[in-house]
Amino acid sequence: MRFNEIGQQLRAYRMESGLKAEEISARLGVSRAALYRYEKGEVIKLDTVNRLAELLKISPLTLLGIGVEYYTKPVGYMERLRQIEETSDQILQVFGPIMYLITSDNFDAVLAQIFEENAEAAGNERGMTRAAAEQLLGVMISRKRMYAARKPSIIGILTIASIQKFLAEGVAGATATSDRLRNMARDVAAREMELIANLMESEPIGLQLGLMASGEPNGPFTLLRSRERATLAINPFSPDALPATQSGVAMITGAEDAVAAHQRVSEGAWREAIKGAAAAERVRAMITASRG
Repeated sequence: MRFNEIGQQLRAYRMESGLKAEEISARLGVSRAALYRYEKGEVIKLDTVNRLAELLKISPLTLLGIGVEYYTKPVGYMERLRQIEETSDQILQVFGPIMYLITSDNFDAVLAQIFEENAEAAGNERGMTRAAAEQLLGVMISRKRMYAARKPSIIGILTIASIQKFLAEGVAGATATSDRLRNMARDVAAREMELIANLMESEPIGLQLGLMASGEPNGPFTLLRSRERATLAINPFSPDALPATQSGVAMITGAEDAVAAHQRVSEGAWREAIKGAAAAERVRAMITASRG
């Protein structure tokens, strides 16, 4: 058994469950410190794996890293993605208006304000909602810091329709918020797309961005490659989704057939994508149109 991977998945599924480490350790009859050691890759008995899987409402095989991993909330998926990114040399993302790892601090700042406003409106569940938002933002910002430190190569294929929607609605467009914050969210969205256009034009080493020439994929996916393995992550959650969002089921797998099929799709999309100055011009035209 790969205890390090079991520990990583245990942490991701614990965060998704909403259960505190204290609750899980108490039900298992072990100390909180022991649970954290399991998450860091300490040897764990098969009986303990079975009991943990029952508590987290997942299959023991999933916790053992056999088969496909499923996540129904953003935080579990984001934490698992963070773990995989930690050793990835190349990240290829298909679909979406942005790539979170290269967004500015302004994106995180306005998202934090929207999450806080959402928590304030949650009434008696204010504390729980705020804690969930802080946990999710913490994972996201940790991903961004890791990218800044390691700088894996990135290829991003963005879509015109998703960019237009992002510019029209702003950051966290699906979330109800005040007019003041919505205007701020739209302004930040425009600035993020300006950044994208600049990167398309300058084409820095290790970062390639393009616009899908036509059509929209059925759903976003990311391929992550390291020296040891390739991983496919299929993600229904936008990077600015609320912590409680359950808009679909995220899936992570290392199955060779799944990786190969998505690799073929992404290669075709990249060949046909609009790149460089032409892509930057299209993005800037959409920004101008959004400002009306």
